[in-house]
Amino acid sequence: MARTAGDYFIAGRSISMWVFVLAATATSFSGWTFMGHPGLVYRDGFQYAYASFYAITIPFTGVMFLKRQWMLGKRFGYVTPGEMFSDYFRGDFIRILTVIVALLFSIPYLGLQLRASGFLFNVLTDNYVGVEVGMWVLSAVVFVYVASGGLRAVAYVDTLQCILLALGIIITGIIALNLAGGWDSLNAGLAKLGASEIGKWGTTKGLGGGDYNAYFAVPGIIQFTAGLGKETPVGGLWTGIMILTYMFALMGIHSAPAFSMWAFSNNNPKPFAPQQVWASSFGIGLILFFFTAFQGMGAHLLGANGAVTQAGIGIANVLPDLTANKQGGLVPHYFNQIGDTAPWLVGLLAVCALAAMQSTGAAYMSTAGGMLTRDLYKRYLNPNASHDTQKLFGRIGVAFIVLSALTVATYSADALVLLGGLAVAFGFQMWPLSAGSHGLPVRGQHGGSSLVFSVSSLPKTSVPRLRALWELNWVGAAGRGPFIPQVGV
Repeated sequence: MARTAGDYFIAGRSISMWVFVLAATATSFSGWTFMGHPGLVYRDGFQYAYASFYAITIPFTGVMFLKRQWMLGKRFGYVTPGEMFSDYFRGDFIRILTVIVALLFSIPYLGLQLRASGFLFNVLTDNYVGVEVGMWVLSAVVFVYVASGGLRAVAYVDTLQCILLALGIIITGIIALNLAGGWDSLNAGLAKLGASEIGKWGTTKGLGGGDYNAYFAVPGIIQFTAGLGKETPVGGLWTGIMILTYMFALMGIHSAPAFSMWAFSNNNPKPFAPQQVWASSFGIGLILFFFTAFQGMGAHLLGANGAVTQAGIGIANVLPDLTANKQGGLVPHYFNQIGDTAPWLVGLLAVCALAAMQSTGAAYMSTAGGMLTRDLYKRYLNPNASHDTQKLFGRIGVAFIVLSALTVATYSADALVLLGGLAVAFGFQMWPLSAGSHGLPVRGQHGGSSLVFSVSSLPKTSVPRLRALWELNWVGAAGRGPFIPQVGV
């Protein structure tokens, strides 16, 4: 049990290297990566699969900011990002804005994860357990260990859940590859599909350099249309600009306030680079490029695309037709394929999927509860709150976040995917704020070249000690170009 508020909210700044590497990776790549990503690869093809490069862009925010946030937290005792930003900008309004961003991120994003867990229960039990029942039961389990142990409990549980997440994606990919008859058979089937015009988006009709099956080509750099729902883009949604901006939006995961508290919780900054480069970019990236592609594209040849089956291109007919926007059930259907031959493996894969959803949800429950307590309750209502009182209100904050997320997931199911997508965009709003407080302004002739740097080039009239600490780690001259981070500091 946590003895102090610092122990509860940021694990006493004592999280070790490998615990952080695995826990932060599990938090970054959620149930969406496990369940939703293969479904969109199936629906939109390889043009969406290029978005798997988010394995690199998500931790890029951490590359820019986490080490410096850790230094500030260690030196000045910050527990929440609101404390850090209000100190730097010398105003409490920024503290409130940070809490608002944290809530706008955490509640819909958590609701999306919880709803997905309920959907998994529903599919695996053949509709015996309802979606709402499943997600409320899972939420109760997660709430117990988050509220009782704080961020330290979340970190230790997420360490195991990261391994389960990666293992589950790999095993499901192998199942898909095996059902397709192996590597050569899968490639032969995809070659036949690529030579046809079968697909949701038809062909690219000259965009992207030729007239290709849209499952296998990006439909140009950018298309100007009347808007989704009014005019369908030629050859699919995922133009080069769409892929790029999608990956930019997902950078909001690491720039969200929750990851600042992850940074504060480490006992040293050494884990940041391995997590960003090896665990996320290389490890998860490799898994996404191969095993989710097996799941998504292999499904066309396994019965999930009725047009492919009717054309005689399919290899087997073991999956139900998912073309009517039913791609969200793709992964559970793979689980069911081995239900008779290896029921124990179905159980393991279900645990892996639930671990992927819990890993993200638990972290946002804990950190959002901490910000509500430190930045609102302690700051304005009870400045002299004891450690026990802060922990109590931290648990109340976790309960508020969970109940709010469940309410959204229960009564706004149709809008949940949209809200979950907007959540990461809300997190990305912290980029200009972080850049401005981390010594990144580009002035002079460069000042108007980028929105991020324009917003962040606020007058540096803030607390001198913070400026001095940042300037130890950045080289460059204001008005002469961008600041370049020193490596290995």
